[in-house]
Amino acid sequence: MGHTTSPRPTIRLADVARPKPGGNGRMPTGSRIDRIDRVVVESPLTIAVAGEVVATTMRTPGHDLDLAAGWLVSEAGLRQASDILDMKALAASTHDHDEADVNDDHEPAEIDTVQVRLAPGIEPPRPRAYVTSSSCGVCSADVVDAVPVPYAPLHSSGWRLVPNQALELIEQMRSRQKMFDLTGALHAAALVGPESEVLYVREDVGRHNAVDKVIGRALVDGLVPLTDHVLVVSGRVSYEIVAKALSACIGAIVAVSGPTTLAVDTARRHDMLLIGFARDDRMNVYSGGEWVNG
Repeated sequence: MGHTTSPRPTIRLADVARPKPGGNGRMPTGSRIDRIDRVVVESPLTIAVAGEVVATTMRTPGHDLDLAAGWLVSEAGLRQASDILDMKALAASTHDHDEADVNDDHEPAEIDTVQVRLAPGIEPPRPRAYVTSSSCGVCSADVVDAVPVPYAPLHSSGWRLVPNQALELIEQMRSRQKMFDLTGALHAAALVGPESEVLYVREDVGRHNAVDKVIGRALVDGLVPLTDHVLVVSGRVSYEIVAKALSACIGAIVAVSGPTTLAVDTARRHDMLLIGFARDDRMNVYSGGEWVNG
């Protein structure tokens, strides 16, 4: 599980014009430099439960089954791998299928689709009547008034995070951002275990998608609830990121950028450790400072 429907998260784009180095940076009349550049792919993915489309999100192809599983953790309250009876990824008919995770019994879909069957008793999420952009995970959904309540402790009593560990985790995530190195246009999320071991790193054009991908992988691997785990993210921390972490009972978030006010308020309400601006040998602790050792 966890492979891509479309196997190409980046494409080679020809005829990229770049100014010649030096001077004022302007392109001389009639002059151009042509080269091949790698550009990140942004394309739609639909998630269908019991044959009904419940969401369409713009994402970077790759680990689509993980993305769907992680999305359902926050949207349908999944708690264990057995909550999902079956998942199938169907590639769009306009894509090449040589490396795609496609079930031979199904015709290609119009766009990439993950089909999910949930276990009896699991209520599917309410369908969304709009496309979720790569910059928004909740947008106009009415979830702000329904903050997820963790069903397991976020931390064990003896768990602590050492400041140097937080900075090291940022570096470890960055070293594994292979597609960012190619394109410079992707967010990343990493899930870190209780012993500060980096379990998964996922990249996506959407911050929330990258988070869903690591949480979904953890669900499939039987690790949820994620007590004493740390979510590391490459961008800012908004409400949706904190809400997704709470849904999986993640104890801490460490971010390269800063949080929003609603993210801080939500983290404080649940005593989640929230660290922002973890870079250049410094960091800001916005919530859960008692979980920092030193």
